[in-house]
Amino acid sequence: MTHGSTFATSPSLLRALGKRWWLFLLRGIVGIAFGILALLWPGLALLTLALVWGAYALVDGAFALAAALSGMRGGDTPRWWLALTGLAGIAAGLLTIIWPGITVQVLLLLIAAWAIVTGVMEAVGAIALRKEIEGEIFLILAGLVSIGFGVAILAWPVAGAIGLVWLIAWLAILGGAAYVALALRLRKLAG
Repeated sequence: MTHGSTFATSPSLLRALGKRWWLFLLRGIVGIAFGILALLWPGLALLTLALVWGAYALVDGAFALAAALSGMRGGDTPRWWLALTGLAGIAAGLLTIIWPGITVQVLLLLIAAWAIVTGVMEAVGAIALRKEIEGEIFLILAGLVSIGFGVAILAWPVAGAIGLVWLIAWLAILGGAAYVALALRLRKLAG
């Protein structure tokens, strides 16, 4: 393990993430709950969807940022990838809540950008953890699901609000399940 490598990780990173496994669990539970609610009420008005999604992105970003910042000390391995994921979620959520009347296309672009940035940062984080943990595939899967979701929105921007609701619901459920699995793996390692 080299100290100069951006992707190098240390036992202190794994320990810090392991001690805060519950933050990943909360991210997963919130994502799954949001996804189920979106599937139950697919006829939501776009304004309501924007506000609910904004709240989800804000909470998800706050949990990611909390996981990145918790326990940071002078010698800890950087967790910038997790902090950027959190900041992207918080920014996307706040912008959506502040301007809920934005057009469908702008909302779609905002959601797509958030999903792609989040997915890339999660994949980068998984690369950093690959030598320290056997369950990093769950973080890679969460990142790939998020990237795929963002690309799908960009490829089919005229999809109706119901289609958007279903895509967001499945992103939240699949991503949430991946975070629950990662949390359980981290809890086991922290044991």
